[in-house]
Amino acid sequence: MNIPADLKYTKDHEWVKIDGDVATIGITDFAQSELGDIVYVEVETVDETLDAEEIFGTVEAVKTVSDLFLPVSGEIIEFNESLEDEPEKVNSDPYGDGWMIKVKCSDTSEFDNLMSASDYKDLIGA
Repeated sequence: MNIPADLKYTKDHEWVKIDGDVATIGITDFAQSELGDIVYVEVETVDETLDAEEIFGTVEAVKTVSDLFLPVSGEIIEFNESLEDEPEKVNSDPYGDGWMIKVKCSDTSEFDNLMSASDYKDLIGA
């Protein structure tokens, strides 16, 4: 199970890469493996400002549809449009080409509420 140490994580199995006040967000390797083959990623919240824990989109796999929860409050400034034609990137490269959104964070202190890689490993029993 790939859990990069330089990222932050949520109990909802999202990862967060922090760059100043912009967070890049996707789902973890564990989440994509549990979901199975991802066939569609829907994010209709670009240019909207949401609070942490609000739903920002959905990911559809062969088996199920899952909501995506925003790890930090802020404005969704970008969606990875390549996922419209190639949603399988979430399976093949969840921490790279499979990223989902970028958020301009309203309150960077919320980063402190996210889990470290070791905390996330404990959560999933890895």
